[in-house]
Amino acid sequence: MISTAIRVARVGSAAELVAAVLMLAGFPAIMVAALIPSVPAFAAATAVTYLADHYLHRKGSYLINRLSKVRAGLSIRFLIRQLLLILLLARLDLSNNLIFYGATACFIAFYGLQAPHGALVTLIRNRRRLPVATRNVDLASRLRIPDAPPLGLLNRSAEKMLHLDLAAVVGILVAAAMDSTLPGFIGIGVTIVLGSLYVLALMPYVRGKKVPPNADKVLAKVDEWLRDYQPETVLYFSGSKDSVYQVNMWLETMEQLDSRPLIILRERVILQNLAPTTVPVICVPGGVHLMNMDLSSVRVALYAANVGKNIHLLRVPTMKHVFIGHGDSDKLASVNPFSKAYDEVWVAGRAGRDRYAIADVGVRDEDIVEVGRPQLAPIQNGQGVPEDRMATVLYAPTWEGWDGNPGNTSLMLAGENIVQKLLQADPPVRVLYKPHPFTGTVLPKAGAAHQKVTALIEKAAAERATDPRFQADASVTAAAKAELARIEARLAALVGSGGDKGDEAEASRDGVVDVAKHEEIARLRGEWNDAYWRAFPVWEHRVVTGAEPRLYDCFNVSDAMVSDISSVVSDFIASGKPYAVTDSAELGVEEFKRQNTAVRAATILSNKATELGELLDAVRDPAADLLAEDRVELKQYLLGPDEPTSIEQFNTAVANLAIKAEARNVGQESRAAASAAEAEATTKA
Repeated sequence: MISTAIRVARVGSAAELVAAVLMLAGFPAIMVAALIPSVPAFAAATAVTYLADHYLHRKGSYLINRLSKVRAGLSIRFLIRQLLLILLLARLDLSNNLIFYGATACFIAFYGLQAPHGALVTLIRNRRRLPVATRNVDLASRLRIPDAPPLGLLNRSAEKMLHLDLAAVVGILVAAAMDSTLPGFIGIGVTIVLGSLYVLALMPYVRGKKVPPNADKVLAKVDEWLRDYQPETVLYFSGSKDSVYQVNMWLETMEQLDSRPLIILRERVILQNLAPTTVPVICVPGGVHLMNMDLSSVRVALYAANVGKNIHLLRVPTMKHVFIGHGDSDKLASVNPFSKAYDEVWVAGRAGRDRYAIADVGVRDEDIVEVGRPQLAPIQNGQGVPEDRMATVLYAPTWEGWDGNPGNTSLMLAGENIVQKLLQADPPVRVLYKPHPFTGTVLPKAGAAHQKVTALIEKAAAERATDPRFQADASVTAAAKAELARIEARLAALVGSGGDKGDEAEASRDGVVDVAKHEEIARLRGEWNDAYWRAFPVWEHRVVTGAEPRLYDCFNVSDAMVSDISSVVSDFIASGKPYAVTDSAELGVEEFKRQNTAVRAATILSNKATELGELLDAVRDPAADLLAEDRVELKQYLLGPDEPTSIEQFNTAVANLAIKAEARNVGQESRAAASAAEAEATTKA
């Protein structure tokens, strides 16, 4: 029941739900206390609303956002409390008392301070919001960007300003209880003085040397940097915060390019959530700004997603445009007809080429290039299960998709069956569960299924921990946890010392990566991953969410995987390990394999998951692995040959396309020169 209430109220936890109920019930309680009248009851109810309101703001609760949409926003809630305090004074027969007039004048004056405060905060934020935001771009030597105002001045500024009424409210309540005006006027004075000081503290940041340069100057200096850097290959990306993984997966590849790379983003939220990289990054929210940017040196533009804003760069004829996508699967998204807009489409292996031919969406075969999947380099080949170790099976279902089709994911129709059979397997196996980060964002039913699967695994893990058959070496896990703590402390120190910028402008000015520190962080993350898996017994079931450990790390510690039709399956095939895919739409084995290339070497599961035994047999006994040779053939078909390496293939494709772009540009220049010469000759004649 509580979980249902949490979902309906769209709060993140039971604590948030309690805070929401207390806040919403607190205001009627304040009104009742004012009408009675009762100073203690009024004070208690008021304190509850203050604390609950503050807690919900700190948690970023969805409810707070909804209240502002129905004219019950933050300032209105504070005003209601203050009006009810005036009502309390009137009901206490203090309407002719100086404290009544003082309270009324105080709250009017206090709200008079809100306008300049809000205007100054807005002005400061607008003036400090540059037309572009950057990382690894040397703006400091080209632009005078002043330090950001102290974080305390602008962070949740409206909430801080409004909470200054606490002094007045407390003072007035004490005055009402003691029948003395002195505490009330002391509180009133503190509120007005603090509010005035807050406004005065903001004023220096709207003038003089504390204001960044205007947009035209910033754009001119970015163009100057571009002319000096001369980028040759651009990774272009636009999307929502939840889609940042689609660009993050290409960062390491961009760092390994032989040509000079540049990343262009279109949303500030993507930049804020971008993984650390040594590649220069420019975030250009404005389409006009992007179209006017000097990208004349760029010869190849790479696109990781099909989105409307791609048109702002696709219009540039001096570069060749390539769709590289963000995964390789048999989903319809992998053969989007929009791909016709690009000069080339790069796929992992022959399967991608055939997929476009079968779909017949207008992408020509000569425009498709097989480049492998550079991101798959960290995936290790399977070596079988040692006799002294329990087999590990990864369950990594995809999400429900934007269309909400229940056949997109196995979670809703087969998730519980899959997990139950894995947990009941004999001989036993360890289960790792790593859901897609979008799970439950479209269909609440998918979110509920995820919660059920999580509960099953956590319960089984708790039971196994008390089973005498499963014993852990406490010294090993303790040492690993100690190492984890050490690594995390070092990572926190490295990341914190260089990533805590006051605002976007300051981060752009100072956001040039320290390469040595970047390399140390990468090394420590590898050590963290190794320590993480040693920090608990090899038989312990785990629910793995969040960015770390990464999906590929889960691949490497697993001996088999169960998943759905998604790029996860194609990626796992790189390991050569056994895998199963759920036919959630119940197409039937033959039709399912016909429609989905990546499952041709998989154990096909029905929604009842009765076929899981075949997968487990293949994991435990190589002789029972009847699909081993099929997986080898399928791996090459889907992902291309192992030699040359994928990054070598990718660099070759970039170089070849850059030559085509240059040839086109030279041809255009030659034709323009010939036309000019012909026109001049005609004029002279």
